[in-house]
Amino acid sequence: MELHHEFTVPVPVDDAWRALLDIERVAPCMPGATVEDYDGKTVNGSVKVKVGPITVTYKGTAVFEEQDEDAHRIVLIASGRETRGQGTARATVTGTLTEQDGGTAVSVRTDLTVTGRPAQFGRGVMAEVGDRIIGQFAQNLAEQLGDQPEETPAPADEPLDLFRAAGVPVAKRAAVAAAVVVALVVVLRRWRRR
Repeated sequence: MELHHEFTVPVPVDDAWRALLDIERVAPCMPGATVEDYDGKTVNGSVKVKVGPITVTYKGTAVFEEQDEDAHRIVLIASGRETRGQGTARATVTGTLTEQDGGTAVSVRTDLTVTGRPAQFGRGVMAEVGDRIIGQFAQNLAEQLGDQPEETPAPADEPLDLFRAAGVPVAKRAAVAAAVVVALVVVLRRWRRR
């Protein structure tokens, strides 16, 4: 599935570019992410994802395929596998930064493939969850960039809660399904009375 997100950060484009490439600094802004090792091109780490009562941890790598400083464009290939399961996740992420009113507009295109338990949410829910995740990342990053640049927040060990993030869209779908079931029950009862 292909996802597209945009957000702004309150610093000039060159500062945003340097900040986004500072993986140890920016990783804590992403809910559930932990960086274990980074050699300047390849990131090894994990992402904890909570789906209702189940917590799934993906371990994997992300490799910078492109870092075009002049165009302020990066391409990142990420892949991971569940530590206790058969699920996988693979993404090609293309980020482009442009100057906008003294700040920076960030455009992120993600080509995402997910297998396993989180995949059962479907494309619509995954897109809405993606919006919320990127929204949280953008907010955390904007707050961090607004602070002193040398400060690095401590990484949060809290998993990314997909159920909470997807709760509204899932609840909407469940409400529609429940309404259909209630309508069927009413129709069947009336039919039996006749």
